[in-house]
Amino acid sequence: MAKVAINLSTGALQQEEVIVGIDLGTTNSLVAYIHPEDRTPIAINDQGQGTIVPSVVHFTQTGETIVGTAAKDYLTTDPANTIYSVKRLLGKSYNDLGGHQDYFGYKVIDDNSEGLVKVRVQDKFYSPIELSAEILKELRERAEHALKTPVNRAVITVPAYFNDSQRQATRDAGKLAGLEVLRIVNEPTAAALAYGIGLDPEEEKTVAVYDLGGGTFDISILSIHQGIFEVLSTNGDTYLGGDDFDRAIINHWIQNNELIADTVNQDKHLSQELRLKAEEAKKTLSSQQVYAGTIDGKIDCHLERHTFETLIAPIVARTIESCRMAMADAKLQPEQIAAVIMVGGSTRVPMVYEAVSTFFGKQANNSLNPDEVVALGAAIQADILAGNRKDILLLDVTPLTLGIETMGGLMDSIIPRNSKVPTKAGRQYTTSIDGQVNMKISVYQGERDLVKENRKLAEFDLKGIPAMPAGFPKVDVNFILNADGILKVEAIELRSGTRQEVEVKPQYGLTDAQVEQMLLDSITHAREDVSTRMVIEARTTAEQMIYQVERFVEKNREHLTPDEIALTTANVQRLKEVLGTGDKDTILKAVDILEEQTSPFAERIMQISIKQAMAGKKIE
Repeated sequence: MAKVAINLSTGALQQEEVIVGIDLGTTNSLVAYIHPEDRTPIAINDQGQGTIVPSVVHFTQTGETIVGTAAKDYLTTDPANTIYSVKRLLGKSYNDLGGHQDYFGYKVIDDNSEGLVKVRVQDKFYSPIELSAEILKELRERAEHALKTPVNRAVITVPAYFNDSQRQATRDAGKLAGLEVLRIVNEPTAAALAYGIGLDPEEEKTVAVYDLGGGTFDISILSIHQGIFEVLSTNGDTYLGGDDFDRAIINHWIQNNELIADTVNQDKHLSQELRLKAEEAKKTLSSQQVYAGTIDGKIDCHLERHTFETLIAPIVARTIESCRMAMADAKLQPEQIAAVIMVGGSTRVPMVYEAVSTFFGKQANNSLNPDEVVALGAAIQADILAGNRKDILLLDVTPLTLGIETMGGLMDSIIPRNSKVPTKAGRQYTTSIDGQVNMKISVYQGERDLVKENRKLAEFDLKGIPAMPAGFPKVDVNFILNADGILKVEAIELRSGTRQEVEVKPQYGLTDAQVEQMLLDSITHAREDVSTRMVIEARTTAEQMIYQVERFVEKNREHLTPDEIALTTANVQRLKEVLGTGDKDTILKAVDILEEQTSPFAERIMQISIKQAMAGKKIE
């Protein structure tokens, strides 16, 4: 007997499982799906809460997790335990933050390495993947509640400039939230799809997607040819957005009311009031010429549109300069752009719309809700993957993820499942031991986090790496999968040019049933796999820290006091003791203590080394 699913919210027969489209944003996120009857994309508004879910996660003192609008209220009252803008941290090391770590009101851990950042909340350590998973879980639950059906599969969007590490981190977050991520789609591509661009395989055009959100801005130039989207260029600023408009208004009011900026910043209640008023003024001035308001009847919050436009003119000019640079990189003139698409809530500001339309010499397209357009496009992509749009040709895709083994027996994905064929992807690795001259590259296929649960395809040694300290060699591992399904894996040590490659046939005789079983296992064991991965990663971080600190003390003993040596030895011993606990947070806390304790004298010894190196040398 065949099972027939019924969508209880619409009463319609459901022939297929719902695949949702998710816009995981820096400031706000949302989820959309294709209505089963009229086949139009709809942003999900669960219980009238609105389609937008603020990308904010709050941890209560009792360990409870609050996500979305309710969590936003804690941004000023409990900033240390309220995480925002986590998308900025995805797939990044502390060094990648480039001095922007003070932007965050919570503790971002500096482990003095190239490892991915951790966020400390009370005595627990969270990766950006875990935090993003909390937002995705909330979106998934809202979708399930609104549609009255399980939601297990999704398409998630990312900025066009996201690198491989950031894309993989987004996939991992989806997995941890209980979602099989069928495809990672560029946000500008999703926006174009929402406007119907690229759905006709005969269509050939070049479009610009101008995306100004709450905290980030980017401009992407896309070439669409036979249904294939190619990013010709991208530009922008990951620390520029509508929040800067609000800040300009607040500074104007502080000046006009002769307030002291430092006093306002210290008064959390007043600063929150000003921020909310500024946001209200910005929205009002999109449709009216004057905004009038006060705080407690004392602080005048009057603002006229022309004053507002004067305040934000330098910010808007920065975005137009980015457009100019993106066009130069794509080697195009504005008249060669067929359409300009507006994305992000901040594009509702009339001055922004006018500036973009003027620059490109044509009216920008903003007929769809700019907050929802990316999620709507993701839902269309999901519908294509579900096979519901017969007019669209889907290119061949990889049936299972391809990757290599890294420290601790973990699987590091290089080409995720469902990637279009042909494709090429790569990652950079380094050595973990001083003087290491060989590196074993083991290639695996499968969806599990541990390689022992996946299928081994090939193995080879990259020999002849120059003997250097751990972390110095740079080894690029590239996977090239051609249209015939032949996989070539190459490893290159960049400093010496040492190269090795192997060719494998990726069909490996797997039956459809075996592929399905591997996928099913990956979903069934998702939480357990991610938990195991995090413990292994914590152990690896700890082992590297012990190795580095012990070498450092041995080499610089004469510059350290007996007390510093004794305390360092004790903290190293403590870290060695907790390694076997299998508790991620306990291990990372011990790493954090050792890092904080050794940082001051590590800096001091670096200064001594610099002075010694400079002694007697003439500076030209």
